[in-house]
Order: sequence, then C-alpha cells, then structure tokens
Amino acid sequence: MAADTSKPLFPAAPHTSLLPSHGNPNRVSPEASYWRNFRSSELVTASNYPVTHLTFSPAHAKPTLAAVSFAAVQLFTGDPLAPRHKISVTKDFVFSPSFRSDGALLAAGDIKGVVRVFRVDKPTSGPLRTLRAHSAETRVVRYPVAGGDKIHLITAGDDALLAYWDVPSETPVFTVPAAHRDYIRAGAPSPADHNLFVTGSYDHSVKLWDARTGKAPSLSFSHGAPVESALFLPSGGLLATAGGNMVKIWDVIGGGRLVHSVESHVKTVMALALGKMGTTGETRLLSAGSDGYVKSFDYGELKITHSMRYPKQLLSVACSPCGTVLVAGSSKGDIFVRRRKKATEEEDEKVVSGVFDWTSPKPEKQALKPSYYRYFSRGQNEKPKQGDFVIERPKKVKIAEHDKLLRKFRHKEALVSALAKNNPRSVVAVMEELVARRKLVRCIGNLDVDELGFLLEFLHRNATLPRYARLLLGVANKVLEMRAEDIRSDGKLRGYIRNLKRMVVEEIQIQHTLQGIQGMVSPMLALASR
Repeated sequence: MAADTSKPLFPAAPHTSLLPSHGNPNRVSPEASYWRNFRSSELVTASNYPVTHLTFSPAHAKPTLAAVSFAAVQLFTGDPLAPRHKISVTKDFVFSPSFRSDGALLAAGDIKGVVRVFRVDKPTSGPLRTLRAHSAETRVVRYPVAGGDKIHLITAGDDALLAYWDVPSETPVFTVPAAHRDYIRAGAPSPADHNLFVTGSYDHSVKLWDARTGKAPSLSFSHGAPVESALFLPSGGLLATAGGNMVKIWDVIGGGRLVHSVESHVKTVMALALGKMGTTGETRLLSAGSDGYVKSFDYGELKITHSMRYPKQLLSVACSPCGTVLVAGSSKGDIFVRRRKKATEEEDEKVVSGVFDWTSPKPEKQALKPSYYRYFSRGQNEKPKQGDFVIERPKKVKIAEHDKLLRKFRHKEALVSALAKNNPRSVVAVMEELVARRKLVRCIGNLDVDELGFLLEFLHRNATLPRYARLLLGVANKVLEMRAEDIRSDGKLRGYIRNLKRMVVEEIQIQHTLQGIQGMVSPMLALASR
C-alpha cells in the first residue's frame, strides 16, 4: 500500500508535557557560525622544531603556503593543502619567508644574517641572489606589496640593522646600523605605498620608514611592550602591533595616535594576520598567542568576534587570500589547518537537515496569577508592578573597630584603636563614652609608653581646637598628674609635653590678643548703637 504523501510527515503536535522545560538554545552569531564552519586538520611535518613563520602567496590561484621547517622552507599547495617542494636554505635555522608580489620569488633569512632569494617554480636550483649585510639572525624579511615593486626587499634582524635592498644588484640602497636599541622582530610593508614600511623592536618602539627619505624614521611611537608582530590594515592608514598580551591599533596618518587597545590574550601575542570572510568580503584581524588561542577582531566595530582554541602554544598564523584556509604554527612543529567547507557540502548538509530535522512548537508561557506559588517567589530581579509592595533588605551597617571593642568592654584597646586611626571625632567620641562609663582614668593609667606617646601626640595636635578643647585639656591635665614619672624618664614623651606646652602658650597669647581687640571694639559698638 502506497504512503499518502498529501499529509505532512508529522501530522500531530506532541503533548506539552513531553516538551523540554528549558529555554531556547544559545544563539550563535553569524560570525561565530562562519568560523565554526571551518574543518580542522593537521599538516604532516618532518621536524619537531618551532614553526616561527607562515605566509601565503598573494598571486597563486590555489592556496600556496610557505612554512619554516628548521633549515628549510616547506611549500604546500592545493585545496586541501598538500606538500609540494622543500627549499633547502641553509644548515641552520631559517626565518621569515616572504613571497614577492607576483608569487614567483621567495626570500628567507637565516641565523647567520644571510638572506637568500629562490624561485618558487624551481626550488632545487639554488638561490638566485644572496644578500649579506647582517651579523645576527635576520628575523624580518619583507617584499613590498604595493605598486608592483619587484626589485626591492626589506630586511632587519637581531643586530638592530635595517637594510633596504636592490635585489638584482645584491646591494643595499641604504642601511640604518642602529635603527632600534634592541632586537628587531617585527616588520610590515604598507599596502598603500611601496616606499613605506614599519619595524618593531624589543625596545618597545615602532618606527615608520620612508625609502625615499633615507635613514631617519618618519614616525616613532611606543607599544609599551616588546613588539612581536606588526601589520598594516588594508587601508594603509591603520597599523596593528602585537606585544605582551596586547594588540594595539594605531592611526598612522594621524601621527601615531592610539585608536584602540585589546587585551584578549592571557599570554604573549606572537603573530598577526588578516583573514578575509568569504561570505561578506569583510576583513578581520587575527592574532595568535602562546596561550593557544587565535582571536578574530573586527577593527571596524573594535570588538572581539570569535575565539579558536588550539592544543599547543602558537607562534604564527596566516590566512589564504581567498579566505578558505586558516593555518597556525605551534612551538612543537605542528601546523594546524582549518579549511572552510565548500558550497556543495553546505548545501548537502542543509538538505539533510531539512528532511530529518524537526523543531517542536514552543510551549505557551502561562501568565502568573496571585493565586500561584511562583507569583510570590519571582526573585529580586523581577521588576515590581503597580500595586506591588516592595520590601527592601536593611542595609548592613559597617561597625568601626573601636565600636566593636567597646561592645566587648575592652576599653583600653578601643582607645588605642581610635588613636591609631587619627580621627579626632572618633577619638573624642570614644573618650566621652569612657567618661560616661567611668573608665577613662583607668585606661590612661594602663597605657604603656608607646600608647602614651600616641595619646600625647594626639593631644598636641588637637587640644587647642575650640571644638574639643574643654575635654582634651582636662585629659591632658589628668595625664600629667597620673603619668609624671613615665614622662620624666622618657625623652620622647618629654618632647611631646614641650610641644603641648608651646601650643597652650601660643593659644593663651592669641586669647589675650582677642580680648584686647574686643576691648577696643566694644566702645565703638556701644556708640554706634546710640
């Protein structure tokens, strides 16, 4: 018997008691959905050495990746990425591979400061050019990306030397021997002008250079931490720098003004890259840190839009120009690859989900009535309606330490605690309470030498204030009467008494002067009143 296709597959809605009681699942933002649509895999590498640099060719139709692998540069190509060739650069560590703007040449530096240029289509034929100017590791090797410049190259290294090369002649156009005061580990060419580029150093400084003006930087500002990476944003007017756990955005056109600072990583940010979103065409700033995270930053909205977790510490990150492949290099030699699903795969998944997935209707939310128990247990976050009685909790009053001691009848400790706070109002209040309890004289007699010094210093500062003079002068007389022997035997206490005596004498002189002025003014007031 054939099935009746005129009726829906699920003709009846389930009973409300069978529906889940929890609310709607957490909504995923479109950007998070985009990045989660990348499939994860791992490239096979022959060494366990750190992958310090990753870069994609800007000109090839298929994604072409260059990854540092100890003494060589490994090339991967295709979608998905597959090993293609290995360029043997030297017998020791290799740093900072860089493709020329047309993707035909690749330059890389080594631990001895030598920079070599190779043909990508003939990697086994040896270097085309060898550039020698550095005496230490060359960590920055960059081809210009704007204007189709194919003959110049920018290099910098741990010897703080900056060089701008004419590659065909193997000679530097100019060099800056002390471009920074520490290792130069970051550099980036401008996408707006092939003559402009920046360098970042472990001396916290970032400098903008112009190849037309020569050896003096056009702009300099401080990142606030050792700079690990620098990158121009697509417009060329904004610059991103990474160092410490911070990524900062700078306005280069505005004279190096700080636009925004991001501290989304908990450890050092090691690398920056630009990632193109294939769905919208927008560009995101990607940062990789030694905490194992890659963060996506929307520099238009100035906010973090997504985070990707990796199992190991990351030293490098790169995204293909088409935006379909995202790679990250670890400190243990692993290269993690995330490839975006193709359109046909996404359509198949949508078809499958449309056939088999079914969402139950949402249950109607019952209105709360005063006869329901839940009406009275709605919680503090519920906003009161008109006619509701709001009962607020009494605010907790913070009791001072001397008040707590007075409640425990520890009179001497209460007086000492008030003197330590050096608040005249609190000290006088404690003394008045002790007078009411008839315990002030006993407390003065039980004070040791240091505590007596606190009391005499307080009397010296506040005894002549009109507000407290009546009580404090009486206390001073009682102290002199009860503790005369202790005061004679201690030089510090005698100093307090001398200061107190001088203050009292000055106050008496002021009172005499005021009385004289009053005697002169009183007859005048009497005559004026007549």
